[in-house]
Amino acid sequence: MTGGSAGLGAACVRWLAGRGFDVVSLDRDPPQPDAQGASGCDSRTGAVRHHQCDLADRDALDQALKTLVDEEPFDLVVLNAGISAAGRFEDIDTATQLAVLRINTEAPMVIAARLLGAKAVNPGAAMLFVSSLSHFTGYPGAAGYAASKDALAVYAKSMRKAAKARGVSITVAFPGPLRTAHAERYAPKGADASKRMDPDQAAHAILSDAISGRKTSIPGMPNRTFAIIGRLAPKPVTALMRRLIYAKLEG
Repeated sequence: MTGGSAGLGAACVRWLAGRGFDVVSLDRDPPQPDAQGASGCDSRTGAVRHHQCDLADRDALDQALKTLVDEEPFDLVVLNAGISAAGRFEDIDTATQLAVLRINTEAPMVIAARLLGAKAVNPGAAMLFVSSLSHFTGYPGAAGYAASKDALAVYAKSMRKAAKARGVSITVAFPGPLRTAHAERYAPKGADASKRMDPDQAAHAILSDAISGRKTSIPGMPNRTFAIIGRLAPKPVTALMRRLIYAKLEG
């Protein structure tokens, strides 16, 4: 699990640990106080181990992977960590844009390739890549984030045949806005957080799909509807996103 200390990642840790999974989490930050509490289960039986690792630091990531491949093979790999950068693309400094790409795209690609190549994933295991609902539309105001998550989705889809030859299924998840501190940080001023999906509900839907071997997971009917409309009418949907997000960020 990457990014298991907060937000959707913490919700995934709660869901997995509450169902008896032993969880290894890679994250730059330590878990929040309530991040590893049980969620929707009678008891929490799985152990949770946190490894501090800045996924934007390739040397640190390579060192963490050396440790991981020496452990027991994994039954589920959740590549969830992500950061964003909002505003005019030309106003966001290069270092920030590169950090978005390193964490959202490069790190999960490196982890997936290393674990599969080292046979550190059991036959019959599942690998989950967390992309974004922005995959189905333009995302004015967060172009670098959208590009990084779109590239991750394409990579994951392209890896399916190679992973299947090793007995590993690949699921790509496309969650929409969630009620998390991360979403709040990058949302336009005055955005209604009540319309965002609860991260525990999203984690339940996404992880259930991954364990079932489904290729795609879009949690929540409103998000699935949005994805369909985004495919059928990309220009109007992108224009709507510009009015709802980009124009407000400019203000």
